Amino acid sequence: MNPPPEPATPNAEQTKTPAQAPASPPATSATPAATPAATPAATPAAPSPVAATTTPRVTLRSDLRASWLDGTIALVVTAAVFVVLYIRIKSEASSTLTVMPFMADTGAFWMYYLSQAFGWSALLWAWTTVVIGLLLSGPRPALLRISGPRLERLHRTTSLNTIALIVAHALLFAAELIYQDTDAWPSRVGTAVLETFIPGGYNSGTGVWAMPIGQAALYLAIPLGLLFYIRHRIGPRTWRVLHRFVLVVYVLSVWHTLLYGTNVWYDGAFRNTVWLLQLPIAALFVLRLMRPARRSERLASLGAHRGTKTGWSLRLTGRVAAVAILGVLVAVIASGRDGGRTVPPDDTSSTHVHDE
Repeated sequence: MNPPPEPATPNAEQTKTPAQAPASPPATSATPAATPAATPAATPAAPSPVAATTTPRVTLRSDLRASWLDGTIALVVTAAVFVVLYIRIKSEASSTLTVMPFMADTGAFWMYYLSQAFGWSALLWAWTTVVIGLLLSGPRPALLRISGPRLERLHRTTSLNTIALIVAHALLFAAELIYQDTDAWPSRVGTAVLETFIPGGYNSGTGVWAMPIGQAALYLAIPLGLLFYIRHRIGPRTWRVLHRFVLVVYVLSVWHTLLYGTNVWYDGAFRNTVWLLQLPIAALFVLRLMRPARRSERLASLGAHRGTKTGWSLRLTGRVAAVAILGVLVAVIASGRDGGRTVPPDDTSSTHVHDE
């Protein structure tokens, strides 16, 4: 949103007599001191406003320094989520105990719950990053009282903190595997690295699919989040194309959560909340496609479209698909059913500590 216009100071000049008005432009008729003798002294000052408005180049270091407040809030939220998870385990209200009864021992598995807490915070920060990105690239609500540059910086800082939270989530999961293992240290570390960071390394239960999906989100989030800082090397157009895949990272994160998060394994309030959070993103995505901020991305009529018919058809298909996705989300939220589990499995035993 543009700032309100500054008060028009030359109004006093406009009240002069008609004989004075056309004598000279407002910049030189403001005061009697604006004589030809003063003109040479005024010309060197002309470049000063240009230099004053030049914004410093955005770097990774500057954004890291600016992200401390957002990062602190993320850590506070993570601590709060950990407390909630811990209390639910202690009170036996968590569905995690239905899947893995042995995890009622909070003293032994506290690191796993801390990893879960970082995972939930990472999902929340990824959600925030995507929402801000859609607001920047689409129509911005009039009630949003924040300037474009500030919103862009917030978008970058939440993106950096999302990466940090995802990495912390993965590292704590690996650390918990090492802690629970009874083999020699080299074997412990090797197994933890294999199951946490290597696609296909985790071969138990739902994790066979959920872990590679989460790993894909991790390995895409890091480069896509950092490409902004080298966009002058790869070109702004290339960067914009690649940056759109950030939405894919978010979709993979949600998919990983629904498949592997034992808190949301079964239909209920927790799982419905995850789906409910997708509704504003889907709505903003539809608005972004219908009314993109960049004029070149707007869908004109077929005859007035500057590109090819294939490109026009692809853009139209994307808009129709986005509306359909929004309809599916509304149906899922309204029905409360998305194909999730409704009853505990017959056999909850597992040869793997984290079989879900």
